[in-house]
Amino acid sequence: MSDAPASAGPDRQSIWSRPERGTRGPTPAHSRDAIVAAAIALADAEGLAAVSMRAVAGALGTGAGSLYRYLSSRDDLLDLMTDRAVGELRPYPQADGGWLDTMVLLGRRQLALFGAHPWLRDVIHRPSGVGPESLAWFDNCIRVLEPVRCPVAAKFEAIAMMTGVVSLFARREPAAGAFSLAGADLAAYPHLVAAFRQPSEPAPRADLVERTLRGLLTGLLLAGSTEAG
Repeated sequence: MSDAPASAGPDRQSIWSRPERGTRGPTPAHSRDAIVAAAIALADAEGLAAVSMRAVAGALGTGAGSLYRYLSSRDDLLDLMTDRAVGELRPYPQADGGWLDTMVLLGRRQLALFGAHPWLRDVIHRPSGVGPESLAWFDNCIRVLEPVRCPVAAKFEAIAMMTGVVSLFARREPAAGAFSLAGADLAAYPHLVAAFRQPSEPAPRADLVERTLRGLLTGLLLAGSTEAG
């Protein structure tokens, strides 16, 4: 059950194009920024499901109805939370190498952000949540990719795929080491048996995150294209 007074459709007006508070009623006691900060703190501590207009209002010591002077729905709140969290990616890292090194650093920064705010993995792909900080992030990535000679559509796809892959790594990390074949009867799985019998090789110099990002970005951006300078 939604705690919004009315459902918010996909074509609703963006929260960033609306005034910070309504023009009716008494002067609000809280700012939009304070509401978003309280919601993020709640999501960090208890998960996204704990974030309701009523719960956020309670954290601020007010009634849920008062929040509707600033926001029209929980969807607005999620959009603002997403964009505020994406703002933590600033200042954008600069690599000593070329565009690929820089993009890998940006991907690692995203991974750290998902670690700090696990709930972000579930809202980052909301199309309505593209606010000023999200646009700044895309703008910076496009700037980094300027030397790559390929269609701009391929660059947007690569940026989106990088975010998706990083979010998968963020989900994988808490479960690292949980998978085990100890005690399993592998007699019916000859390919697995043969694989486990192969001699161990030295670990790759780059970790899996870096190898994946480098392979993904070069595969999407350089296949059939010419890299500039």
